[in-house]
Amino acid sequence: MSADARSGVTPRRPPPTAPMGKARYRVMMTLVLLGLALLAGRIVDLHVFDRPFLQGQGDARTLRTDTIPAHRGMITDRHGEPLAISTPVVTLWANPQDLPDDDIQRLMLANALGQELDTLNERIARYSTREFMYLRRRMTPEAAQRVLALRVPGVHAREEYKRYYPAGEVSAQLLGVTNIDDLGQEGLELAYQSYLAGVPGKRRVLKDRRGRLVRDLELLQEAQPGGDLTLALDQRLQYMAYRELKAAVAEHDADGGSVVMLDARSGEVLAMANQPSYNPNDRAGLDPQGLRNRAIVDTYEPGSVVKPLAMASMIEHGAVSPDTVVDTSPGWMVIDRFTIKDIRNYGELDLAGILRKSSNVGMSKLALRLEEPVIPATYRALGLGQSPGTGFPGEATGSIPAPVRWSSSQWAALAYGYGLSTSALQLASAFTAIANEGRRLPPSLLKLAEPPAGEPVIDPEVARRVLGMMDRVVAPGTGARRALVPGYRVAGKTGTVRKNTAGGYQEKAYRGLFVGIAPVSDPRIVTVVMIDHPRGDSYYGGAVAAPVFSRVAGNALRLLDVPPDARAQDE
Repeated sequence: MSADARSGVTPRRPPPTAPMGKARYRVMMTLVLLGLALLAGRIVDLHVFDRPFLQGQGDARTLRTDTIPAHRGMITDRHGEPLAISTPVVTLWANPQDLPDDDIQRLMLANALGQELDTLNERIARYSTREFMYLRRRMTPEAAQRVLALRVPGVHAREEYKRYYPAGEVSAQLLGVTNIDDLGQEGLELAYQSYLAGVPGKRRVLKDRRGRLVRDLELLQEAQPGGDLTLALDQRLQYMAYRELKAAVAEHDADGGSVVMLDARSGEVLAMANQPSYNPNDRAGLDPQGLRNRAIVDTYEPGSVVKPLAMASMIEHGAVSPDTVVDTSPGWMVIDRFTIKDIRNYGELDLAGILRKSSNVGMSKLALRLEEPVIPATYRALGLGQSPGTGFPGEATGSIPAPVRWSSSQWAALAYGYGLSTSALQLASAFTAIANEGRRLPPSLLKLAEPPAGEPVIDPEVARRVLGMMDRVVAPGTGARRALVPGYRVAGKTGTVRKNTAGGYQEKAYRGLFVGIAPVSDPRIVTVVMIDHPRGDSYYGGAVAAPVFSRVAGNALRLLDVPPDARAQDE
């Protein structure tokens, strides 16, 4: 007998489990097991079946494809002297959300960037909802490293290139400029953008969540540097032409000016200077007027400088003979109610005398002998009123009126340089036909492998005859005497033309021009000088433009090692 029985106490039995409690227990256990099964299944699915997806999502947050900047091609002169080069720079950027709120760190960052703290805080606030903002573009590597050395969270660096122009303002309008992203915006930089720019490369890198580089993984594509561009320009002649032009514009208080020098044997542009200009390396306070390459994009009535071209046309078409003499008395004439004047009554003049005295009356009387409008046809054949074909952005075509209902006054005006418009480059190209026995050479801004054959426009004998007349224009005692170059024979023609605007001709506003070929015995250069609106009494082409030609051509002939003319040596 048990102790409980002996003591008279009946033992308690556990209460029976309720049926509802057992069912609840089974349901709970089933749900837990089902959840575990689903979780295990999902784990298996993600790690086995969806592994590529997960890997891609992870890589998207760590792997990046970075761009490798391409080195922009160099622009050099014909002798390899650099005119435009690219130098390495660093751009600093930041993720505004990662930048510290600490005022001390922000002050140190602002000082290193050369900015005011308030300015930096304002920019950070403006970009606070974004993940990217520039801190400073195109810094020198040394300056950027001083910023990075602060180890401010959220600050990153990117390598770039910046364009630098060693010649500064001397060749600014011809070369043009690039913008902050190193894309061509003006001049040859714009014209040859795709050739100079090159192709950026690509690399795969591993970065952390803050965008910091962890490891270089692989090179996807090498950066291909841009092509180098060799210009026809001779930087020695360019410096000299720019210096003389700038001095002349300042001396005569002119609005501006241009000098264009072509190689008489190839048509290559050896020098092209403009005033006003600008420094492409420092564009703060840039005057937009300085951006224009006036020698190519500006057009104007050429005036008397085209008289040799009109004379060549009239001789070739039989309107005049070598012994023709014109009576220009009394120094003026009326055509279609328009009065045409010379400076004074020159009386009887032969053909050379008409050019030497620059007689408008003489040219008009010769032009009226023509039965057909051959002068404008010759002008067009010489490239006037046509695109020069250099590819320079905005190059001007000029204009020559269509031969519809020509009046006698229009025929006469074209003969002495009014009623048409042209650029300095077009003028220089047209006169290569006089220098090359009738063959016009198209102008080229790029260095040529070999001289072009040229286009026959004028009979060789006629071209030689007109060159001889121009030789006598530049002589002691003439209006073009200031264009004389010691030791060399010069053929040339002056021009003075009133400025024409939409409202008509301006009062007391002129352009002074000179076109010259040297040396006469074996032409090597063709040069055009234009001075825009010289102020004061000296506004004639012979007074303001001819002296510039004399200094520019004289230095150029010596730099090119051109021997003096035979006649000049004999004299």
